[in-house]
Parts: sequence; C-alpha cells; structure tokens
Amino acid sequence: MISELQLFIPRPEDGWFYVKMMSDPETMAYNAPWFPPDGCIPEPESEWLDLQKFWIGKTPERFYAFLQRKSDGAFVGDVNYHKNPDRDWCDMGIVIYAPERGKGYGKQGLSLLLNRAFNVDGVSCLHNDFEETRSAAYNIHKAVGFKKIGRADGIIHLAITKEDYLSYERFFERKLQLLSDL
Repeated sequence: MISELQLFIPRPEDGWFYVKMMSDPETMAYNAPWFPPDGCIPEPESEWLDLQKFWIGKTPERFYAFLQRKSDGAFVGDVNYHKNPDRDWCDMGIVIYAPERGKGYGKQGLSLLLNRAFNVDGVSCLHNDFEETRSAAYNIHKAVGFKKIGRADGIIHLAITKEDYLSYERFFERKLQLLSDL
C-alpha cells in the first residue's frame, strides 16, 4: 500500500493542530472515561508546551509526530510511542482527527509508526491497549500485524515485536511480488 501520509515532526508553531485535536469532542470521545465529560484535554496549550519539551526529539525513549497528508500538507492526526519503565516494550498511541476518519489514515499512520519504531529507532516491541468496544481501533491494529496478548476488565492488550513486524512486512512484499508476476 502506498501511503498518502508521512510523519511530520512538529515545530513549536504547529501546536495549533494539537490544540485543535485535543479540544475537539468528536476526536477525543474515546478519552471521556479519563477526562469527563467529552474526553477533551484540559489546557491543551500547556500540554503542547510539555509535549515539545519532553517528547519531541527524544528518540528512541519517546517519539511523537503528526500524520501529514502528502498531497496538500494537511495534518490528519498524530502518533507516538514511549518506553514503558515497567515492561520490555514501548507503549504507543495514534489519534486521527475526527473529520479525517474513515479514509484509511489509521492503518497508514500505524504502518508509518511501526516502520519508524522498528527500522529507524531500534524499538523491540510496541504495545497498545484500549477498550474492547473500539472495534475500528482493534481492526487496524490487527491489519498491520499486532497480536492480542491479553484482555482484562474490558481492555484489550495488543503487541507487535520487531521480528513479527519484519516477517509480516516480508510476507506482504512477497505477496505483492507474486501478484505483479501474474
């Protein structure tokens, strides 16, 4: 799959997009259990300043990027990962801005993050967890090779190792080669 997106390391002046996403109730609805009533992050401008200070330029411990559409330069979401101090993996996240959902950007964004983590930053394993009711999130994670590693209290845990990712990536490269040879 040719990605319509690219990773974009945001500059301080790009914070307007982060603030816009974190303040949008439709985008942040998944976050409502932790930030009632609508999931929006309180004081997103302050969060943006902290994100710049503690996340941007901190690879391989932490990585953060916007997802940017190549055709027009528009930002459509963000991705991140950070080392979990208690586990042998990096926890990751992805958010697609609500008006941009349903266009395949979640799968493309995850693929870009996996490539960055495993092929550039040397991460050994990525992990994500979320509510079982979020079937779209589950489906895109499974589509790029994540495996279910557990479930508890309505939360599903998924992970993908570098080895699994590289074998999954090679499988699809071989499949594409076979199709092009037909």
